[in-house]
Amino acid sequence: MMNPATHARPTRRGWGWPVRGGGRAAHVEPGTAFAGTTSQLCGLFPFAVSSGSDVRGVPVGRHLHTAEPVGLDPAHWLRAGLVSNTGVWVQGQPGIGKSSITKRMVTGLVGFGMRAVIPGDVKGEYTSLIDGLGGTVWRIGRGMHTLNPLDAGPLHHVLKQAVGSERQRLTETIRARRLSLLEALISIVRGRDADPTERRLLGAALDLASGADEPVIPDVLTVLTAGSGPLQAIAACAGPAEYRRLTRELTNTLGLLCEGAIRGLFDRESTVTADINTPALSLDISALDADDDEVVAAAMLCSWAWSSGLIDATSADGQPRNVVQVQDELWRALRVAPGLVEKSDRITRLGRHRGVVSFQVTHSLDDLEALPTESDRAKARGMAARNGILLLGGMAEKELDGLARITSLTDGERSLITSWAAPPTWHTGRAHPGRGKYLIKSGQRMGLPVALTLTRTEAALYDTDQAFRRGAVS
Repeated sequence: MMNPATHARPTRRGWGWPVRGGGRAAHVEPGTAFAGTTSQLCGLFPFAVSSGSDVRGVPVGRHLHTAEPVGLDPAHWLRAGLVSNTGVWVQGQPGIGKSSITKRMVTGLVGFGMRAVIPGDVKGEYTSLIDGLGGTVWRIGRGMHTLNPLDAGPLHHVLKQAVGSERQRLTETIRARRLSLLEALISIVRGRDADPTERRLLGAALDLASGADEPVIPDVLTVLTAGSGPLQAIAACAGPAEYRRLTRELTNTLGLLCEGAIRGLFDRESTVTADINTPALSLDISALDADDDEVVAAAMLCSWAWSSGLIDATSADGQPRNVVQVQDELWRALRVAPGLVEKSDRITRLGRHRGVVSFQVTHSLDDLEALPTESDRAKARGMAARNGILLLGGMAEKELDGLARITSLTDGERSLITSWAAPPTWHTGRAHPGRGKYLIKSGQRMGLPVALTLTRTEAALYDTDQAFRRGAVS
């Protein structure tokens, strides 16, 4: 039953309460309609361009202008026709939170049912996260786990069960990846590519050595040194002595892979194994971070190849599961020798059409310009430009000039990104203006500026400054 007192209470009219201080207006003028372009009216009406944000996906923060929640799911954007591929390019100066938003995306996508794969974690900064997700971390280094570059990994078990054309396809996939990786390792050791004859010799030696269940590089070296009939025919030599002379540089290069700076890392059977049902997996190579770039590059390429096998095995076992993959410090590997950009592309490209959301993280496009040849630089710029989504943090104006090769930015977007680049004062205790702030760009659309706030658990898992806190002196 309605309360009579409530029923008798006066109802507020559309133009205010008829009491003192109630803001009543005796007459309300109708609004005046104006029409104009956004460039003419944006100063009068600050929401002339809507945010266009999508709540669906991993929550990455609130829109800086409208406070709307913004979600990001590259797979959903692909299905909705917003992007043509699920690659994500993450760029910004150190310390603004590139790792934080990448880890938020990894956490959210794993929650949506994807598997996280971190191939070659140079700094070991994803280890805590993978452990927190209930995944597996393999630490690779001297006295730790080893990784055989020729190990087919999970694909080896899938191959045993395959029949007919599918078995043939998997066999050729494994061979192509092994050969590309061997060629890449040779380029790293000698600083240049193998010539056509050496490549044929390498392929033939690999085929002969692959009679073993899982060949290792010393097996290939043994076959190459022995110089059976097919190998001498490829070398077009008159006898064993001439064969040894013609193949001396190639055999010595393979020998350095077994006896040089990376001895004991990639010249023996793998101790790394994979459970294709794990929710997350990381190959932690941080124990090699202080080594020469050649050692780190070899470790990264081997890790990428092994992880690609895991992704392919996931798709081939009849129970496909989408994967989110993170490649950080990408260019540290590719700048070591000419041609590594194309070789790394061959090693990893087979998994791209199998439901992979890929994050490539970098500080600066200057990393691309540090590659050894103009051909490598052009291919690297193409790799960056093919990413369907960009996550841009604070950076200097000169960085935006290089970024213009990948995406277009309005004057307002450029000003916003540069305003996040540096603290306004030298006083301690002030939050960095760009910390947790990002511009999400895709194609020619207006960007979505968002501010990410981490939960307490995330702040502990995503922390990349623990080394400084551990060593702090009061």
